[in-house]
Amino acid sequence: MKRVVIQYRVKPEHAERNAELIRDVYEELERTQPDGLRYGSLRLADGVTFIHISEESDEGESPLATLASTERFRAGIAERCAEPPTRQESSEVWSFRFFA
Repeated sequence: MKRVVIQYRVKPEHAERNAELIRDVYEELERTQPDGLRYGSLRLADGVTFIHISEESDEGESPLATLASTERFRAGIAERCAEPPTRQESSEVWSFRFFA
């Protein structure tokens, strides 16, 4: 399993639109139910920092990459961001009912 954490900060005027685009991704995930993917998104208390955590198979293309909603989300990310996304692979140290 590969775990990835992505964090970025959007400009305040783009925060709600960013949240709407994230919601669209989740709606498509609900419709398509891709196998081998666990995905979560957080919005921090500052209202403009977003964190996405994914867990997926090491094999093949990410199911997220194949979604039309993900393409729409990525299309304007540079214009929405005050700080661009950083992507880091991660490993679990320990968790309680967080990862399967």
